Amino acid sequence: GSRQRSREIAKAITDLRHEFKVSLNYVLDAIAEHPELPTIARSSYYKIIKRKPKKPKRSKLIARIKEIFNRHKGRYGYRRVALQLIKEGWNITEKTVRYWMHKLGLKGIRRNKRKYSSYKGTIGKIAPNLIRRDFFAPMPNMKWYTDITEFHLNGEKLYLSPILDGCGGDIVSYTISKHPDMELVMTMLDRAFDKETALNNCIFHTDQGCQYQSPRYQRALKLHGITQSMSRKGNSMDDGLMENFFGLLKTEMFYDQEYKYHSLQELAQAIEEYIEYYNEERIKSRLKGLTPKEYRNQASINPVF
Repeated sequence: GSRQRSREIAKAITDLRHEFKVSLNYVLDAIAEHPELPTIARSSYYKIIKRKPKKPKRSKLIARIKEIFNRHKGRYGYRRVALQLIKEGWNITEKTVRYWMHKLGLKGIRRNKRKYSSYKGTIGKIAPNLIRRDFFAPMPNMKWYTDITEFHLNGEKLYLSPILDGCGGDIVSYTISKHPDMELVMTMLDRAFDKETALNNCIFHTDQGCQYQSPRYQRALKLHGITQSMSRKGNSMDDGLMENFFGLLKTEMFYDQEYKYHSLQELAQAIEEYIEYYNEERIKSRLKGLTPKEYRNQASINPVF
């Protein structure tokens, strides 16, 4: 319409002014000498050029930010949301994502300062500490970690025993039980051995819990060519990776969310769902935006030496 036409004329006038470095009066006078040329009033020209061009619509980006945030149940802060968007091919910065998340009131779950409760059996000394806090491994099945953590729900307890791989941080196998006994640990081992066979170069690190000192556990490790490693007495930093995982798990699906679970069965199911989510979907910045599973598969083909 006429508005669009006025905008086009204003643009043409501005282009002429820039090209010939002349004043607005000069251009308007020149146009006035040629009645066949379209023109606009000086006031209209100024109104048009003062209008700020509209920013491209951010609706698609905003919708995608909300989708990612909700899909991950608020477990992603702006850094991880930005990582996910970049992974999807968006040309975006963390700063922009932080701005929109702040504007939309999307706050990620804060890492809980509560110390998670790890189950500690008798403390003894069986194996040397071969890890010495050098937690990460260039390939899967080189460094494994395990520990037992307990969940308190309505006066009852549930125990989780997972094996975490030092390459991509994925959970190789796990068991959940109402009792922190040898069965909890041995079932976890059997499940891991069913999945992974080449374990001759594996160092398996634990704290000094009684389960890990039992002849039955040690025999199972020897049988598969696994070398045992243990933390120094009372030194929780030696178990940094396991502590980190338990802290994350409890922050993202348990602390301040206990009301969601009405029974130990429901809680056990939620832990299982979380571990699957953690392995398959939750991207990590340490893994350059890959999930633990993706990283494990990639490292199996191209070791990160």
